[in-house]
Amino acid sequence: MDIQKESLDFHLKNKGKIRLELCSELDTAKDLGMFYTPGMAYVSKAISENKNLAMETTRKGRSIAMVCDGTAVLGFGNIGPEAALPVLEGKAAVYKKFTDLDAVPLCIKSQSVQEIVNFCLALEPSFAGIHLEDIKSPECFFVLRELEEKLQIPVFHDDQHGTAVVVLAGLINALKVVGKSKNEVKIVMNGAGAAGIATLEILHSAGFQNLYMLDSKGVIHKGRSDLNPIKQEALKYINSDIQGGLQDAIIDADIFLGLSVAKVLEKSDVQKMAKDPIIFALANPEPEIWPEDAIAAGAKVVATGRADYPNQVNNVVAFPGIFAGALENNISKISRDMYVKAAYNLANLISEPIPEKIIPSVFDDGVVESVKQAMN
Repeated sequence: MDIQKESLDFHLKNKGKIRLELCSELDTAKDLGMFYTPGMAYVSKAISENKNLAMETTRKGRSIAMVCDGTAVLGFGNIGPEAALPVLEGKAAVYKKFTDLDAVPLCIKSQSVQEIVNFCLALEPSFAGIHLEDIKSPECFFVLRELEEKLQIPVFHDDQHGTAVVVLAGLINALKVVGKSKNEVKIVMNGAGAAGIATLEILHSAGFQNLYMLDSKGVIHKGRSDLNPIKQEALKYINSDIQGGLQDAIIDADIFLGLSVAKVLEKSDVQKMAKDPIIFALANPEPEIWPEDAIAAGAKVVATGRADYPNQVNNVVAFPGIFAGALENNISKISRDMYVKAAYNLANLISEPIPEKIIPSVFDDGVVESVKQAMN
């Protein structure tokens, strides 16, 4: 069956993927007295005297606001907030299935950094955390930073740190397969958007040193005058001794990490890399190079963002546990060290990595719990 038609039929039949349900029976007058008046009044009075009680006596304690402006929807870009709803509903379903958290999709009609920030600040009384989704770069960095500074509840941008955690977990195990050390490998990162910059920062925090990054105009280096403030900050994490394009940077690289666009890496580029190269071609739906082509050119380990190939880099193994752990441990700000620890915990779930298995599935035992344990 055509997967596009099957997907549309599924969503039409169910009118989405999530719904609100009651936590208890509402069948009698006594039940109504607990749900509504007079019962609710006594809880409201107690919360007015101690606002922390809202976390224990209302849905706030298990609720996450998923905020999106629809400017960076995976594979499509700026397609608007309405079109982002299916993505957020899907992630809400994952939260519910694997953590029992209630994630509420809130796609908003604004692309202004300050309006998004103000919207999230206004939500704080009703939610235990804010999950940012599909907000384009560099705006997403400014939104996240201001919210982390002003909110007393955790904020997480999945496109940044969810991706970074899973990439790091995969690289940890890929290096075991090829018998190389993070201290010696050369990594070429193609793509300097939200996922690319966040992954760069986390790889650096994890001890990777020889890092190169490219955007659509070539290698990012200190001599360029066209870098936005976020890319300028990234200079402190990257090696600037190469200029030019991907074909220049890829020579003798041990790892290619693509968070960019389709068809930018050729077989001949892979052949220029060091022995047993690792290829993470994560552009969706079409990768930077198809896995079969990368393997034919000599790649030892290949990962993509696709479910129909081995080693899918899928944020679903990270984001449920990140927020569940943050809420359970009363974490108001998730640190970079926590993300690094989460990646190592995920990687360690695979005791003997092989080229076709370097990243666990969300359905594997212990995945969510391993990430939760890093949030402390």
